[in-house]
Amino acid sequence: MKHLERALDGQNQIWKYIILFLVALFGGQMIGSIPLAAVIITKMFTSGGVRTENMMDFSTYGISSNLGLALMMIAFLGVFFTFALLIKPFHKRTVIETINGRNYIRKGRIWMGILVWGIILLVNLIIMLLTAKEGEIEMQFNLVKFIPLLFIVLILVPFQTSIEEILFRGYLTQGIATRTKSRWIALIVVSLLFGLMHIANPEIKEFGFWLSMPQYVLMGLMLGLISILDDGIEIAIGVHFINNAFSALFTTHSSSVLQTDAVFKFNKMDPKFDLIFLLITAIIAIFVFAKIYKWDFGVLNKKVEIETPPIPAQLYVENPTTE
Repeated sequence: MKHLERALDGQNQIWKYIILFLVALFGGQMIGSIPLAAVIITKMFTSGGVRTENMMDFSTYGISSNLGLALMMIAFLGVFFTFALLIKPFHKRTVIETINGRNYIRKGRIWMGILVWGIILLVNLIIMLLTAKEGEIEMQFNLVKFIPLLFIVLILVPFQTSIEEILFRGYLTQGIATRTKSRWIALIVVSLLFGLMHIANPEIKEFGFWLSMPQYVLMGLMLGLISILDDGIEIAIGVHFINNAFSALFTTHSSSVLQTDAVFKFNKMDPKFDLIFLLITAIIAIFVFAKIYKWDFGVLNKKVEIETPPIPAQLYVENPTTE
């Protein structure tokens, strides 16, 4: 095991995690949000003020959904590069070592995460299209808007999803796991924090805390479990990317945090069904990945500690006997 154990190097002080996490997430996002804030303020002044229930609905500011999405994703560039700049002086660790404890990225696992979760999302969309009642789903495909949306998703969304995985499943999980020596505690605490970080999302206001928050926490649990079992966050990076990319390109609704010119607009949402669907598909995905990579679930109960390699048999020397 390399990922969590990489942080057992004497650079694991709590204050470092608190400062770096807050500076990277909030400081970096503030810097990256300057273009978005500038455009919104300009639009508000020129339009005489705006009232909206969904702050992420850029159309209410007179901003195209594609420009709004691009500006929102640029904010995460600030987070990404702030973290990349500070991780080395704070922890003597690289971004890649935060990803898996090694000095290289297992790119095949990222693609496998995209493939498996992408197929699950596609099958679900097909089922919903076939079973939806009239008026529940509206096709709004517009090639002129979809092509730039595709480029924005492929170029900018990976920064957003990757830095979230690096901060939560990578950095914070390393810190909590090496402080508590428990993979279970790290999994649960980070999943709860991941859920709470989405508390300002419009879905929470629309459907209520107790219906929407479990979906974020469950998603965090799935991604965290995958990362611990696979000893790295590459699969989680792939799953997170295709999850957000698929939503941006193919599905949207009035209370979605990603207001895009997606192919389909859902006029009716059922958060209870979505939670059950996520639970079932999370189990399926974990089972598929476990089969592919031959995971040992016993790892979850293993303490996070530096393993002392066994002494080779040839190094043992028997004490001479005395007559």
